[in-house]
Amino acid sequence: MTSFLAATDAALSRVAVEAKHRMNSQLDRITMNPAVCHGKPTIRGLRYPVEMVLDLLAAGMSVAEILADYPDLEAADISAVLSYAAQLSRVQSVELLSA
Repeated sequence: MTSFLAATDAALSRVAVEAKHRMNSQLDRITMNPAVCHGKPTIRGLRYPVEMVLDLLAAGMSVAEILADYPDLEAADISAVLSYAAQLSRVQSVELLSA
């Protein structure tokens, strides 16, 4: 018989694995090409830098407003931008801690 805690841990692990898989597939939307926006990270090779979308969100624009202003973008692109920023934050934290 499996204990409740073991079952809960297994479910959490499965959810964590699924979340990581979703994040990795989202990150596939972020591209870097020296010929596009000077090699800055962009969304799907389009000329929409990740930093621009983050600036719009930080300025208070909603996802719906961004999508209305930039019809080439999709809701999944905004999620990818946020996942990319979160990943950068984690990497920077690890680098600071190991310095």
